[in-house]
Amino acid sequence: MLDSKLKYLVALTAFPDFGPKRTELLIKYFGSPKKAWEADPEELLKIGLKNDMVLKFGRFRKNFAIVDYFGRLDKLGIRVLAKDDKEYPLNLTELDDAPLVLYIRGKLKVSDVNAIAIVGARKMTSYGREVAYKFASDLAGLGITIVSGLALGIDAVAHKGALEAGGRCIAVIASALDNITPSSNYHLAVEIVKRGGAVISEAPLGTEVFRSSFPIRNRIVSGLSKAVIVVEGARKSGTLLTASHAADQGRSVFAIPGQITSPMSEAPLYLIQNGAKMAISVNDILEELNLQLKVDRAEVERLMPKTQEEAKLLEIISNEPMHLDNIGRITGLNVSDISARLTVMELKGLVKNIGGGVYKKT
Repeated sequence: MLDSKLKYLVALTAFPDFGPKRTELLIKYFGSPKKAWEADPEELLKIGLKNDMVLKFGRFRKNFAIVDYFGRLDKLGIRVLAKDDKEYPLNLTELDDAPLVLYIRGKLKVSDVNAIAIVGARKMTSYGREVAYKFASDLAGLGITIVSGLALGIDAVAHKGALEAGGRCIAVIASALDNITPSSNYHLAVEIVKRGGAVISEAPLGTEVFRSSFPIRNRIVSGLSKAVIVVEGARKSGTLLTASHAADQGRSVFAIPGQITSPMSEAPLYLIQNGAKMAISVNDILEELNLQLKVDRAEVERLMPKTQEEAKLLEIISNEPMHLDNIGRITGLNVSDISARLTVMELKGLVKNIGGGVYKKT
């Protein structure tokens, strides 16, 4: 049996002219999604809706078959989550304009709270392809969920890098889930779901995709994530819009530097000039986020088994905390290599950074 609140909430959000904020105001005014859906035209006019919109909403209500709509969702294997659902992504609840409902194929996990988005140009360079793949692969190999938009170019490469590392990812699309776009990435979307990830959208079934759909989608890409990595993009591009959303949402923004003569380096270089953090390795990102990425430890252990090098480092710091420089002098290893290894060990729960580059055994 359909939940009454969800049923009418989905119906309201399927009407294209309201949007999340107006829909929320209507629900607040009338007291419930059901009452807002069934409100008389006179009441809607009274609270300030324009006559054309009220007439359009009336026609929509008459033609929208709620039970049939949910039947289509069921056949397509699509779930719907309301913003107050316990499975709704925690990061998205922080947004002022969070989607009231999300359409989902696949699975979301609690650990997605530490997801990282990788975004960039559709017309990427070979350098952009290489870098996007490496960052996605390295992060996913640590059990971190990769978020992107399933678009051609950097987005698709990021998804593939995560999957081929044995990790998982979330694809946020601008179209509805009954019409995956771009169609050339349909099989990639299927693979994402098959590998334990998810493809999500706020667009109701049958929604047409317009140019304006992509900036709206981009706020979800950044909103789902703890940080956003910009790989490539032109100075005027959707990539910068995603970075702008991320900054407004209080997310960390990282940019990967490229050739200063390449048009595809304009966006990341502009971001670095304007306060974004430069990233040349995954370690830069993990350190900047203060290593507070509580990834699935079992997954990390599976992907990164304990090595002799780790055993040696554990032995060195087993008696008392020690600074990276001292560990380097004892082992003869490069400090940056030690830092990278200790980062992985902290994610596994083997050591703890107690500040100032000092580590202790847990």
